[in-house]
Amino acid sequence: MMSLSHVQRVRMLYKTILRLHRGLPTEIQVLGTEYVRDEFRRHKNCDEATAIIFLNEWAQYAIMLHKQLGLKGPHTAKPLGKQLKEEDFNKFNEEQMYQLYELMNAATGKTDKDTKDT
Repeated sequence: MMSLSHVQRVRMLYKTILRLHRGLPTEIQVLGTEYVRDEFRRHKNCDEATAIIFLNEWAQYAIMLHKQLGLKGPHTAKPLGKQLKEEDFNKFNEEQMYQLYELMNAATGKTDKDTKDT
């Protein structure tokens, strides 16, 4: 059996994630798909070490999402998402923390103005 090239593996992972997103509730699906497209586009020309970490993390995400969605979609599956631990936050750089903050705001429908008022 012929092994897949790096480009083929990346493309397969990308398409798998997009297919899994079809099982998400509509409002989350749009947000998640946009985020995935942006992340894969931004890492298109990254160095090899970063690519290995990037692909491993997205593969873990795909596995987790597959387990959470189950065979019949989100209505019969476990709750979506995963709680982050404090040590997980410590691994993020400043840009990643900002992305996480923006993702939280988009997911909850809040804006920077809303968070400043509280």
